[in-house]
Amino acid sequence: MNCTSLRTLVVTLTLFLGFSSGMVSPLHAQNPLAPDGLKVGDQAPDFTLKNVDGKLVGLRSFVDSKGVILVFTCNHCPYSVKYEDRIIELHNTFATKGFPVLAVNPNDTVIVPEDAFTKMQERASEKKFPFPYVIDETQIVAKKYGARRTPHVFVLLRTRTGWTVEYIGAIDDNPDDASKTESKFVEDAVNALLKNTKPETATTKAIGCTIKWKKG
Repeated sequence: MNCTSLRTLVVTLTLFLGFSSGMVSPLHAQNPLAPDGLKVGDQAPDFTLKNVDGKLVGLRSFVDSKGVILVFTCNHCPYSVKYEDRIIELHNTFATKGFPVLAVNPNDTVIVPEDAFTKMQERASEKKFPFPYVIDETQIVAKKYGARRTPHVFVLLRTRTGWTVEYIGAIDDNPDDASKTESKFVEDAVNALLKNTKPETATTKAIGCTIKWKKG
């Protein structure tokens, strides 16, 4: 084996061992299509985004709440549409108990015109959303949190120093039929927090459409 072949073999083995041991590739770390984002237990960053009523809304808008059910969602995704009524139900069930819903549309509206702000206003009015529905125009919030799909949920708990992430993932285990769900992940997580305990299931895989990231 010549020197060039040997060096190639060493580099290949090094990369293989690095990835197999959990090393994150620099390309992956910088790729907005796969943001690293937050983990359960992390401090959740505050933000301010425009709501469909034109007002600015952020976590600081909920300082009197025990927590927030933060849902990255949108207009056009079939999964988001399937979950709309369940998201409304989550808000109606838990807002009075201290865990309101805050919905964020992270999609690039150039790629998906159906998710434009005016379309969000129409959808919110049509469905009578009882919660804020804000637009993440720069996609900074989605990237900071590590949202990948719509819908993608982050259950946040308010603490003395800010907000901690207590659950990340799907709303439940059956996007197609709410009546046939066996595990209601978000509901169970919030109920656990209301009892001052940690969610038994803290992370699940979000099922939905991939977020449409801005090009360039």
